[in-house]
Amino acid sequence: MTLSEMRRILDEGGIQLTKSLGQNFLHDGNQLRRIVAAAELKPTDRVLEIGPGLGPLTEQLLEHAGEVFAVEKDARLVSILLQRFADQPKLRLLHGDGLEIVRADASEWAGWKLVANLPYSVASPILVELASNPHPPERMTATLQLEVARRLMAKANDDDYGILSLLVQIRFEPRGIFKIPSGCFFPPPDVDSACITLVRREVPLLPEELRATFVRVVKLAFSQRRKMMLKLLKQEWPAEQLNEAVSALKLSPLVRAEAVTLEQFVALTRLLHG
Repeated sequence: MTLSEMRRILDEGGIQLTKSLGQNFLHDGNQLRRIVAAAELKPTDRVLEIGPGLGPLTEQLLEHAGEVFAVEKDARLVSILLQRFADQPKLRLLHGDGLEIVRADASEWAGWKLVANLPYSVASPILVELASNPHPPERMTATLQLEVARRLMAKANDDDYGILSLLVQIRFEPRGIFKIPSGCFFPPPDVDSACITLVRREVPLLPEELRATFVRVVKLAFSQRRKMMLKLLKQEWPAEQLNEAVSALKLSPLVRAEAVTLEQFVALTRLLHG
């Protein structure tokens, strides 16, 4: 779908895009092909696409995957998509809120791949929800704000390292990132964008029953970045237990959360659980 085609469809439908819904549509064919290539799709794959918009990415996903489940919040765009892909049996289109869909307790995504130009306002919570699912997708390839992408890629001692990095990386391994210029979108966003690929870990770093403890540890440890992690964790765990755990991990009692690796947070969770 070219930019002129995109403009024509919107003009004919009398559609004014809504900034609150994060409606910045990617129209550049080269970038769309790069996203699909990063997703490494097979003809048998089932793909979840959140925020298809006018369907430029949807069109390419249907060419490479076996099934596409697209969730679109804007009813005006759903009508256009239904007309545009009326003869596509591989597409299942739902008018709904993508964040609510991935939050649904009954959702199971183990046999799926996420490939989407995510609405920037909800990109982070969508990825966290999918990473928190007991049966997460095998791969997530998402276009989002460059700032968020850097946080998802970050490691200990990086400026962008924090809660988001850990809540997603506990289940997914970052594999690649590439920038997408703002001119590739309509309308051009005010922020820089990037596509990131996250691959589900073959072996979970923590069993499911320890996930809640991990989340508590991480959120509390980063609740005040300038403070020592041990002091913050003392709000929920006894000092003696914390001192023993920090000693076992050979961490300084003065360490801040930003210097603690994912693996160390995993080990700390095991020691504090129960």
